[in-house]
Amino acid sequence: MMKKLILSLFIAFGFSACSLSNDDNTNVDCGSYTDLSFTGYPLLCNYGLITNPTNPVAIVANSQEKMDQYFKKHDKTCPNSSDPTIDFTKNFLVGIFSGLKSTSGYTIKMTSIIENKCQLVINFYEKAPLPGETISTAATYPSDFILIPKTSKPIVFNKTTESPDNIVIGTFNSKCTGADCQNFFQINDFNILKFQNVVAGGYDFNQYRYIATTKRGDYTALLKTVPSEILSIQGQTKTYGTPDSSDQGGVYFELRQGIKVTKIYIDNNDTNDQGTEIKLFKKAIKDKIASLK
Repeated sequence: MMKKLILSLFIAFGFSACSLSNDDNTNVDCGSYTDLSFTGYPLLCNYGLITNPTNPVAIVANSQEKMDQYFKKHDKTCPNSSDPTIDFTKNFLVGIFSGLKSTSGYTIKMTSIIENKCQLVINFYEKAPLPGETISTAATYPSDFILIPKTSKPIVFNKTTESPDNIVIGTFNSKCTGADCQNFFQINDFNILKFQNVVAGGYDFNQYRYIATTKRGDYTALLKTVPSEILSIQGQTKTYGTPDSSDQGGVYFELRQGIKVTKIYIDNNDTNDQGTEIKLFKKAIKDKIASLK
């Protein structure tokens, strides 16, 4: 039975109950845990909090009425934000908050969900500012929001240790239409996110819903295939060829390691500036995307 972690999280009154008990009932056979997929929800693109929580808090909203008690819609949305509608007959909104922080650079993120016959466990991690990271001295209130399948089980929040480093891969073509034009995935060492309805050129992925599935080790494995030519760019942006110049589109690669963000655009056509390693890497990205669809 998994040890339940007490986090001093206040569960807002009127939301569906969440278990914060540290006592395991050893007399009940709850069965084994299985992974549960969930949907990332960019709530702050469409809603604002009526009051920012100053202490750590977790909330689980099970109706629009409960949403309206704690959030309000605002006119300013992310340029490419997804549909804010939530079907509460199928899903609950889960929000988790770190409380008041004195600077920027803090993050809280839900990473995976497991469940058995007795309970549902939401794993999450927190990140503090990294050495050398540019931060502002303005107060911040880190938060994260997801949609989970409707449930009557108690919900437990379990803090874990994870690295926020990740890779984003995608295929893009601004001239075509259809479901296969823009396929983007974020690969961490603990899960894989499939971004929904990515707009050509709109590569701020915080504004999109995503479907998350638990899978460990893919980030480490994929990082080993990245050519040294790309690794040496370290925090810069480079384009190979001229993607989209003739409706051909290209491949997108983004590597986040600590405070460094490297972005690569590779023409689908084999152009003169693409050496053998780059061409092989382009094919590897396309093959990886095909396996994740």
